[in-house]
Amino acid sequence: MDQIATQTVPGKQAIDTEPQYIDAPLTASAAFLVLVIKEDEQAMATARSVVASTDDLVKDVCIRASGGQFNCNVGISHRAWEPLTGKPLPKELRPFQEIKGSRHTAVATAGDLLYHIRAESFDLIVEFEKIVLEAFGDSVTVVDDVAGFRYFDGRDLLEFIDGTANPDGLDLPAATLVGSEDPAYAGGSYVVIQKYLHDLSAWRAETVETQEDIIGRTKFDNVEKPDATEGQKSHKTLCTIKDADGEHDILRDNMPFAVPGRGEYGTYFIGYSRHLWVTEKMLERMFIGDPPPLYDRILDFSTAVTGVTFFAPARQFLSDLAD
Repeated sequence: MDQIATQTVPGKQAIDTEPQYIDAPLTASAAFLVLVIKEDEQAMATARSVVASTDDLVKDVCIRASGGQFNCNVGISHRAWEPLTGKPLPKELRPFQEIKGSRHTAVATAGDLLYHIRAESFDLIVEFEKIVLEAFGDSVTVVDDVAGFRYFDGRDLLEFIDGTANPDGLDLPAATLVGSEDPAYAGGSYVVIQKYLHDLSAWRAETVETQEDIIGRTKFDNVEKPDATEGQKSHKTLCTIKDADGEHDILRDNMPFAVPGRGEYGTYFIGYSRHLWVTEKMLERMFIGDPPPLYDRILDFSTAVTGVTFFAPARQFLSDLAD
C-alpha cells in the first residue's frame, strides 16, 4: 500500500501530504464506480464522511489481501467539489465538455464521485464496493459500475497493447501530480474517464495492416510506426501532445471490460494528468481531428458512451474532510 509514499510532487521541496495511489501498477482486476450525490444536506454530509474515511475503508479490505495489491483512488467532480469540501475549486477543475466532431461525439455524462479500485483478485473489489455502498446508504445513486480485467499481456480488446506511452520514473509524478502552480492542491491529479464500446465485428473485418495504420503500432510486437507528417494521423500521433515546452504526458490506466452474453466489449479510459488541458487537447484532436475533419479513425469502431472529469486530491485532504 505504500508504494507511492516517496513520490515527489513537482515544484515542491518536499510533500506535505501523500498523493493517492496514482502510480500503482496495473493489476489483474479493476473497477470504476461512478456515483451522483443526492441533493440534500444530509446526503452531502454522509458523502463527506464516507469520502473522508477512504483510507480506513481501504485498510479494512487490504488487511485481507494476503500481501496482494489493493488500492483505491477517489475523484471529486466540479459539481460536487464546493458542497462536499467547502474549499475553492482546484485551478483547472471544470465539467467535462462535450466535443462534437464531424462524425463522432465525446459525450458528457453525470458523475460526482469516482472510485477507481484496483486489486489482484476481484473478490477484494466486490468486498470494498459492498462496504462503501453500505456506508453511503441512500445518499448516492450509482450511475456506472464497470469491472475491468487484464487481457493477456496488457492488451485491449482490439488486441493491441495499451498504455505503452505512459510516463515512468521521474517523468511520472511530473506528468500526473499538481505542484507549485496550485499549492493548495499539490499532490492531486486531474482525472478524465470515458467508457468506450467496441464494434469488434467491424474491427476484425479490417486487415491487420489497416488496424496497425489506425493505431500507429504493429499488432504483434508493439513497435511504433512512423508518424504521419500530413493528412490522416494515427491514434498514437493524435494522442501525442507537443508544444513549445515539449511533450506533455498523461497516465492511462485503461482496462478492458466485457459482458459477452450481451455482446458488449469495451475499453474503460481513465487518464491522470497534472494539467487537465492536456487530456482535453488529446480528446479534441481525436474527435475533431488534426487537421479537421481528419478525426481518429479508431472512433469508427469505438464509441464513447460516458465522459466525466474529476480531481483526485491528496490523501490527507480527503481525511481532513472529517473535520
